[in-house]
Amino acid sequence: MATISDVAKLSGLSKTTVSRVLNDYPHVTKEKRLLVQKAMEELSYIPSPSARRMRGQITTSIGVIVHRIVNPFFSYLVNAIEELAYENGYQVLVFQSNNDPEKELAYLNLLKTKQVDGIIMTAVVNEWDDLKEYTNFGPIVFCNEYISDSNLPIVRIDQVDSVYTGIRHLIDRGHQKIAYCTGGSLFEMDGKNNDRSIGFQKALKEAQIPMNPKWVFINQITIDDGKEVAKELISMSDRPTAVFAGGDEVAAGILIEIKRLGLRVPEDIAIMGFDDQPIAEIMEPKLTTIRQPVNQMGEKAVELIIGMLNHADQKSKDHELPTELVIRQST
Repeated sequence: MATISDVAKLSGLSKTTVSRVLNDYPHVTKEKRLLVQKAMEELSYIPSPSARRMRGQITTSIGVIVHRIVNPFFSYLVNAIEELAYENGYQVLVFQSNNDPEKELAYLNLLKTKQVDGIIMTAVVNEWDDLKEYTNFGPIVFCNEYISDSNLPIVRIDQVDSVYTGIRHLIDRGHQKIAYCTGGSLFEMDGKNNDRSIGFQKALKEAQIPMNPKWVFINQITIDDGKEVAKELISMSDRPTAVFAGGDEVAAGILIEIKRLGLRVPEDIAIMGFDDQPIAEIMEPKLTTIRQPVNQMGEKAVELIIGMLNHADQKSKDHELPTELVIRQST
């Protein structure tokens, strides 16, 4: 679909000038208005907010719910969402849930009060039974995290295969004692963390490696969490030789503390992350990790929610994007 950037390029004007024309700002010359209108006609471009105003439905804002905006994964995801949304005439409002179910519902309530017109959920804390009533008030798209039995569009990666690939990499490196860190609980019934746990257990089962519950760490999210995991690992009489972390921040914390305690990576313990955040490349040694297509995820979520805003009867679809094993020095 044509964007405001395409209109700017064809008209020879800046995006700011095009935006001012679209929003009927004063002090824009007649000549520039005509250039923008001509470019719009050639591109068959109709800005969504304007189209909805013509039908008496003002639609200009998209809410994005994240766990923690300080996590670089969510920062990059929101950046991709905001850029494409802005190019299509939508404003983005970001809400941080911090894994708090009440906060999540409070933000979803903004749909009900018409303070936002649609919401992209990159984090999910509540159960589907608590969320589904909000679909009556506006479109919702799951991106990154999800509830499988919902009727909402989902943008995701294959979590099962991604973690399976990571654990297989450690097994292929000769590791039989593998610790596992997850941002949720190990046996969640649905969603991202459940799928990751399935991938972890599938790889162990194929290799006929028993899972040691003492080497499983739940609710691990931050660098500090990773440091605490490292301390626990070091204190064990029978400790693992490798650890898979569900996020690069946790993996970085483990690596920092393992080195501080005098052990070598990967000689004494191998460490693997997930996401391929910038921190993965600046650690010493650099982190092996699973790369998520964060920009594509954000852009696809925007395309879906704009489509739903323009076509209320649009059917929900799952969109699965590929990941990549990035092998560096930590394994």
